[in-house]
Amino acid sequence: MTGVSLRAIAMIAPMKASQFLIASLAVCTGLAGIPTGFAQAKGTAAPVKPATVTVPFVGCASDGQGGPVKAPSGKSPAVTIPAGVAQRLAYYKAEYSSGVLAPRGWHCFSTYGSNGASLFVSPDPLDSKTLLSLDWKGFTGPAVQISVSSGGTSGRFEVAKIVARVFPEYKAFAQSVIAEGIEPAGDFPFGPYPSDKLTNRSKSVVEFETPANSQGLGTDSRLQMNASPIDGVAIVTGADTDLVQLSARVPETDRELIPAMIAEVESEAASSGAN
Repeated sequence: MTGVSLRAIAMIAPMKASQFLIASLAVCTGLAGIPTGFAQAKGTAAPVKPATVTVPFVGCASDGQGGPVKAPSGKSPAVTIPAGVAQRLAYYKAEYSSGVLAPRGWHCFSTYGSNGASLFVSPDPLDSKTLLSLDWKGFTGPAVQISVSSGGTSGRFEVAKIVARVFPEYKAFAQSVIAEGIEPAGDFPFGPYPSDKLTNRSKSVVEFETPANSQGLGTDSRLQMNASPIDGVAIVTGADTDLVQLSARVPETDRELIPAMIAEVESEAASSGAN
């Protein structure tokens, strides 16, 4: 599964940040503790064993500062997850976005620009008119978002906000962005959200759960809070201090798919290269 070069995206002339939604996939070193635990089979103590299986590839159309882009074609990727879980997932990818596992049969669309790219997957149809509208408030129901924010471009503001929250090893990067004085220092609070449940996999990988009706890393996306939790992972990566973030809210009956979705993001980041 080949990711798009962040530097290639960053070469596109900047557009107004409000015209597109941002925030993710890149490379990472030192990734550790990729989750391997999945839901156990009902009525038995034995865990469901992962296997290497293929899932359908779904190409997603895009729009952004360079104009509309058609959905790419691709081969069905092989993933190492329980076969029963794989039957309920598909691999969604746009031309300039990273790919993501999400429930099969959903719709997808991507936005992109010089500061990064975001891919959105939803049970409801998606298009640029909605996603690029200044009036759109975000997803109120189930949705999956994977974003990459480039730390070397205007995406650095989004990177710095997440770094300040959960990546103390990269505090100097956040402080350098604050020191520019372009955005108020108050926009970059240090320390985790009180309600978030965090799992630190390494100094650059943090898995999270933002509980229902709470603000947190999960709502630092285009997913609005509601009565369901948001799960995901944030990864700092690359020489420019880029940010990869997955935020996923699925129906309760599909929550057992979340570990596979997170594991695939971490696995792709780990296999993509080094800082």
